[in-house]
Amino acid sequence: MSKILIIEDEGSIADLEKDYLERAGYKVLVENDGTAGLEKALREDCDLVVLDLMLPGIDGFEICRKIREEKNIPILIVSARKEDIDKIQGLDLGADDYMTKPFSPSELVARVKAHLGRYERLVGTGRTPAEENEIVEVRGIRIDKTARRVWVNGEEKTFTNKEFDLLTFLAEHPNHVYSKAELFHEIWKMESVGDIATVTVHIKKIREKIEYNTSNPQYIETIWGVGYRFKI
Repeated sequence: MSKILIIEDEGSIADLEKDYLERAGYKVLVENDGTAGLEKALREDCDLVVLDLMLPGIDGFEICRKIREEKNIPILIVSARKEDIDKIQGLDLGADDYMTKPFSPSELVARVKAHLGRYERLVGTGRTPAEENEIVEVRGIRIDKTARRVWVNGEEKTFTNKEFDLLTFLAEHPNHVYSKAELFHEIWKMESVGDIATVTVHIKKIREKIEYNTSNPQYIETIWGVGYRFKI
């Protein structure tokens, strides 16, 4: 049974999240204080964290940063802060997703299931020693899909899970133009209801790692009014 930690200071919201997640079959822990929530996130063997931003003690941004320094588990931010700058900061710090309040509890459960499913496939993938790693190579970029590692002109770069998934998907489908909604559906496995900024932020972070000049990208091209295309 997957274990989920909710860090949320509003008791009614925490109870609602806990109720729906428990109905979905998860074991749920709740902390209402940022400092205690961070300690539990680092101490407990949790599979996913549902994180508010405005918390007593330590705020959600700092919690996200510190969790990501030590663990690669999915982090789902659920916050009343709706500005794109807050979404960008949360995603930059390593969060995997961002939902704004008020939210649909069933959508929360769907997103938790999607992130846990991808994380479990990532950590649970096994292979025999005789099997070779699956490699994607495009003009100086080498993507090791099996080891989930990326090199750009021989230099290894560090990617978050979603950055890696998005880069790999685009590199495996070169010269195809995808809308932001299509990319969100492919990578996050759900409809993009108000989450276009998520894709934009991830493309920006990927470009910073693979492009020589982000203002004139040579790999991921913006097709204005449509979406993005990986050029070969």
